[in-house]
Amino acid sequence: MPDSIVLRQAAASDRDALVAMQRAAYEPNRTIIGGTPTPLSWDYDAVLDEWEVWLAEDEAGLCGALILEARPDELYIQSVAVAPAAKGRGVGNRLLAYDERRALQTSRDRLTLTANALMTFNIDWYGRKGFVVYEIEMIGQRRRVHMAKALHASALPPP
Repeated sequence: MPDSIVLRQAAASDRDALVAMQRAAYEPNRTIIGGTPTPLSWDYDAVLDEWEVWLAEDEAGLCGALILEARPDELYIQSVAVAPAAKGRGVGNRLLAYDERRALQTSRDRLTLTANALMTFNIDWYGRKGFVVYEIEMIGQRRRVHMAKALHASALPPP
């Protein structure tokens, strides 16, 4: 991935750019899951107020976002999103690696997430990154796959 990609914490002034990028990243999933992807229904003022939001930027602007919810014993990944123009450049890998470091910085030794079972590409990607499925449940008409990854400081890639 190019060195020109920088990660920074989002501010309230990033709201509109974040919403546009999330929309571009998640809209194609609508046809796969047959409905609205969860991140497209969020109130982004509340997201920016209640969760940690980290942005990946390059020379062209916003290219990715990581949205995290700090829970007592884990860091829950609400969203890893990459702008369509940045797909295949390692932005998602960089965001996920940062997520691991962030979890350990905040004394959490586990990452968790939930994915729609129809999003097999995402589930496979997380599996390749060391996440394992620990529960599958039905929520309404959607089957949700719960995944987790245990962290150890010695196993983290360098920053």
